[in-house]
Amino acid sequence: MAGPVGKPFPGREPLLDTIVAQATPPGFGAVAVVRLSGPDALDIGGRLMGREARALDGWASRSSRLCTLVRPGSGETLDQALVTIFHAPGSYTGEDVVEFSTHGGYAIPAGVVAACVALGAREAVAGEFTRRAYLNGRLDLTQAEAVADLVAARSAKGREVALHQLEKGLGDRIATLRSRVIGLSALLVQHIDFPEEDDAPTPLEAIADEAETVVAEVERLLATAPAGEMLREGAVTVLAGAPNSGKSSLFNALVGVERAIVTEIPGTTRDAIEAVVEVDGFPFRLVDTAGLRGASERVEKLGIEVARRYLAGADLVLYCREAGLAATGQEGRFLEGLAAPVVRVRTKCDLAGCDEVPEDGDVAVSVKTGDGLGELKRQLREHAFRGIVDNRDEVPVVTRRRQADLLGLARDEVEGFREALAGGIPPEVASAHLKSAESAFEEILGVISTDDVLDRVFNDFCIGK
Repeated sequence: MAGPVGKPFPGREPLLDTIVAQATPPGFGAVAVVRLSGPDALDIGGRLMGREARALDGWASRSSRLCTLVRPGSGETLDQALVTIFHAPGSYTGEDVVEFSTHGGYAIPAGVVAACVALGAREAVAGEFTRRAYLNGRLDLTQAEAVADLVAARSAKGREVALHQLEKGLGDRIATLRSRVIGLSALLVQHIDFPEEDDAPTPLEAIADEAETVVAEVERLLATAPAGEMLREGAVTVLAGAPNSGKSSLFNALVGVERAIVTEIPGTTRDAIEAVVEVDGFPFRLVDTAGLRGASERVEKLGIEVARRYLAGADLVLYCREAGLAATGQEGRFLEGLAAPVVRVRTKCDLAGCDEVPEDGDVAVSVKTGDGLGELKRQLREHAFRGIVDNRDEVPVVTRRRQADLLGLARDEVEGFREALAGGIPPEVASAHLKSAESAFEEILGVISTDDVLDRVFNDFCIGK
């Protein structure tokens, strides 16, 4: 069981072991950081200094010193490192923490980790430092997920949203909704305990109205979920159209480099080509696909099959047609069969006249002159991330399917409560819906959680986080 943020979680045994891991990616960087956390962190860190060994618990928290690290037993010098300590509970994990800033590369930080293990530490598993921060009440579960989102952010907007979550933007909103549901239960007690009273403090109709307001607030959060998930992975944006319609040239223009082969020969693109790009701070996974036509050549037919598979899973489709050419019936049937939103792009407008007003909703572009590319990027952002663009930071962004599923459950339960009151169901029976909604909000925050849920959350982390 988990407890309120800021306090240890009741029902959990104290974390008795000390863990260690490299907190920076292995490689030839200038500096590497090795993190040591747990009840023996200060003792192990002090013993790692050999002749300079000292009682680290006498250092002020967050203080740093340049020290020589030695291998246990042999006394062989491992490195000169900047050693920083953090006393519990004012550390990232809520435990005593020692961080060694060593020279980079592979051998030196690996040697420091091995030395810590020789002195009694255990190598950490993925996400274990952040999991301890959660278990020790330093973070709620939405903040822990935000840590992973921040590390993996592919765009400026993704970073911004993760930082907002880390500052409890979503957690505070969920806690407020939970409090409002508890408030509904409290109002309902008057009707359960004193059903014969004619002048109960709050009429059932007013309680139902408050429940409807809570439902609306949850739905505002849920409206951000589709765009929130795409912030983490990038919006899959498929360029489609007939052969030689300018797809590959447009793909190269949006990516900024020559990734796709461009020729005047129809059917040049045989396979899907992917690239992740940032458009106005938002992440997109652009996919250039084979031109759609009734091909007879085997390799081209395979490419068209691949294109159709990408189109089936697209978040957004850019359908390209050369400016000045009329739409065909085949194009209309194709567009009607797509589930994803479609931006119709009129390419090569420099040949047909970019000043001409395109059909309603179409965007005329020229990759040679750059005309229309700014408007196309605006439409990309608006179509794929409307739930966030329209938000203006008024509502926290839901970035995880786990969060969205539980919010959906909470919304359904509060709505079920409102409908039960409207249908004349006794208040004591209707109140069961509120208890379920409260539990859903608590599971989002991690106030109640199971080890299986925690494993799913933290297994996506890197080892040193």
